[in-house]
Amino acid sequence: MLLDWLQTVSPAIVQWENEHALVFRLLALASLLLVAWIGNFIARRLLLRALTSLAARSSTTWDDALIEHHVFDHLSHLVPAMVLYFGVGLIDIHMSLSTAISRLAATAMVLIGIRTISGLLNALNDIYLTFPEAKNRPIKGYLQVIAIAVYILGGIVAIAVLFDKSPLGFLTGVGAMSAVLILVFKDTLLSLVASVQLTSNDMVRVGDWIEVPDHGADGEVVDIALHTVKVSNWDKTTTTIPTYALISHGFKNWRTMPESGGRRIRRSLFVDQQTVRYLTDSEIAELSRYELLADYLARKKAEIESYNQTKAEVQDKIPSLRRLTNIGTLRAYIAAYLASRDDINQQMTLLVRQLGTTPHGLPIEIYCFTRTTEWLAYETIQSDIFDHLLAVIGEFDLHVFQNPSGATFLELAEQMSSASSGE
Repeated sequence: MLLDWLQTVSPAIVQWENEHALVFRLLALASLLLVAWIGNFIARRLLLRALTSLAARSSTTWDDALIEHHVFDHLSHLVPAMVLYFGVGLIDIHMSLSTAISRLAATAMVLIGIRTISGLLNALNDIYLTFPEAKNRPIKGYLQVIAIAVYILGGIVAIAVLFDKSPLGFLTGVGAMSAVLILVFKDTLLSLVASVQLTSNDMVRVGDWIEVPDHGADGEVVDIALHTVKVSNWDKTTTTIPTYALISHGFKNWRTMPESGGRRIRRSLFVDQQTVRYLTDSEIAELSRYELLADYLARKKAEIESYNQTKAEVQDKIPSLRRLTNIGTLRAYIAAYLASRDDINQQMTLLVRQLGTTPHGLPIEIYCFTRTTEWLAYETIQSDIFDHLLAVIGEFDLHVFQNPSGATFLELAEQMSSASSGE
């Protein structure tokens, strides 16, 4: 009886299904979309939140980097795409629609994979930065090259999947367009070569102080990427320099200065040449009271007297005799003064020399190195030295040269006025 009834009813069900096939297909498609939405909800709202919570509580940092760069977030999008890709073959819908959905789902999975790999590379760079070697050997530029390759190959695969073509055909076309690609990616290729040179030769590191006058950069390197090197200048501005510009134009790196343990002072006092003269015996005796000059003056006095005795026959010809000068004594004083300071590195070059005369006076150059390389302390030491020298130079009856100012002319006018009124 039941079998007879089913045989009677079955044709009716089949006939009803055939008449409402569109409704069944729409319901099946809606069910598939619902399952995909549920999969997305579970992946993002439950699994992703659980992973984020676990990463926040863990003591390691690599999982925090993965969360920060949305690696798991991108992976969660694979769930609905996979549901659509594998589930579309299980429902009875039109073949063309099924093919379109499967291709779109496969293309979406490729694009999601590209974004996931990109985020993974960024996270890998952050993890690498936690190691001490990262400062000397940055890998950000290399990872960016890998990311570009992933985007290019992934884009080719995504297009090939979408149009159901072989990726090899697209790669062949890309090979034919290599000249165009080289032109388009010229800066990238130049930057890649420059990054390899900078890294392999250890020319620049994050934290180095560099100067690049052509780009107005003078400060600390804060980032080294594939295309650019970012410099935080001392005036708190930021300069971004193309990586290849460092190789093509050159730059100054101050890294070895702090590594050496000393920072150079190289400045000059400009002495008024009209005040340069010989010292008298009384002035020599007066200057001998200075502890820094006592040994020098005693030694030079004995040396000069010994020499002059050999020239007894020309005693009346003053130019033939040797005599102490105020400028030479000043140089000796400055050298002794620098040698007496604990903040000057005595193991490095220390000299006081006279440079060629200029319209602005006679330069007496101080060349030495401080024991510290810290900027504020260095400037303080340098200022203290020249404060003292500017104050003591008058003891040698020497004047520092400076161009006449309005006050100079006013004083001269007053003197002329007084002289004329006195007449």
